[in-house]
Amino acid sequence: MSAEIAAPVSDELLRRFDISGPRYTSYPTADRFVEAFTDADYAQALTQRRSGPAAMTLPLSLYIHIPFCESLCYYCACNKIITKHHDRAAEYLRYLEREVELHVERIGRGQTLSQLHFGGGTPTFLSDDELRALMGMLRRNFNFAEGGEYSIEVDPRTIDTSRLDTLKELGFNRLSFGVQDFDPAVQKAVHRIQPAEQVFALVAAARERGFASVNVDLIYGLPQQSPESFERTLAQVCELRPDRIALYAYAHLPERFKPQRRINIVELPSGASKISMLSRSLAAFLSAGYVYVGMDHFALPEDALAVAKRQGRLHRNFQGYSTQPDCDLIALGVSSIGRIGATYSQNAKTLDEYYDALNHGRFPIVRGLALTRDDLVRRAVIMAIMCQGHLQFEAVELAHLIDFKSYFAKELEDMKSLAEQGLVVMDGNSLQVTAQGWFFVRGVAMVFDKYLQTDRTRAKFSKII
Repeated sequence: MSAEIAAPVSDELLRRFDISGPRYTSYPTADRFVEAFTDADYAQALTQRRSGPAAMTLPLSLYIHIPFCESLCYYCACNKIITKHHDRAAEYLRYLEREVELHVERIGRGQTLSQLHFGGGTPTFLSDDELRALMGMLRRNFNFAEGGEYSIEVDPRTIDTSRLDTLKELGFNRLSFGVQDFDPAVQKAVHRIQPAEQVFALVAAARERGFASVNVDLIYGLPQQSPESFERTLAQVCELRPDRIALYAYAHLPERFKPQRRINIVELPSGASKISMLSRSLAAFLSAGYVYVGMDHFALPEDALAVAKRQGRLHRNFQGYSTQPDCDLIALGVSSIGRIGATYSQNAKTLDEYYDALNHGRFPIVRGLALTRDDLVRRAVIMAIMCQGHLQFEAVELAHLIDFKSYFAKELEDMKSLAEQGLVVMDGNSLQVTAQGWFFVRGVAMVFDKYLQTDRTRAKFSKII
């Protein structure tokens, strides 16, 4: 595939595409969800799944949001509840079981799961016994597929080797460690102290226990960071050699995310420094032998994510890039976002709203979207670009009964500018993202986003690279 990267990207290109845009974990994006989509609409979508061809043949993906954290990380934009009262988790788990029961009533018990992800918050806020109870409840209601991807986000400050044993025993085969930065000054500035030695020891222990893949999350653009300090973190990460790396740009939006108001704005690096950090990151990871999977994800060549990219089997959902086939996603817990058929939906964002809906026997859906025919056509195009970097016009025409060149006449005209910049190649029947263009794949996909064509306000999105 032409998107296998061999050379770093120039700083000039990085500056040119220092713009905001959607991450396309869905199309349309979550900011387009409406409150007119209700729990009744969601229930109907589940009923349609059960009566349709996907009933017992197509696997499900399951996301569970655990919102609790013991301490506040100042950069965090996630939905979380800061508390040291672990007894709150027990009540939450009871409501998660109620939510599962509502789903089972609609789709039947024993649906096959090919993907499970625990996110947060801090999923490892739960005790070993609570994790066992939660996984036991899930196994009673769903059939876990052999070879599935079962992952959990891990705060290194909340686990030890015995907890790793528990996670392995429960069937988790992938771990994601939140690192962000190894520099002590940066860790202090964002209120997340975790020595590098602790992370190195845990990753080594995870490998000894046979976890299929270990991911490390990094963030550039944090307070007290500089290109030189972040380069030291990059060297440590390359030495650690996780199977996957997720590299995110910090977006400082204190008006939207209260914890960020604790960050001293004068300590934030300049835009030029952030570009330099990104450029050094790309060079470091590529030199260390990582494959650039897409957007902010890197993987070792033998990791399943890199293999899926080489083989054209890469998919994308609300958890990001995935090796699992495109499928319905059931989302459980506060604020979770799911997809059933041609619908998207999001749960209530507060515990009170979430508990109240379940107390009344309702799905805790507060907003969502039923996709139009145009949405479905554009989703197919955008996901082909985001996942394969290649688009065959005829395939879209046959699947959606359109004439591609007339349907997307404006978009193809706009694409000529990206072609002139060497980011895509078009031959009249297809579109191919180039090696350079793969770094800016979000910008390529944005050309086909009808909502952005009518709304050029992109401040609500993160930077595209």
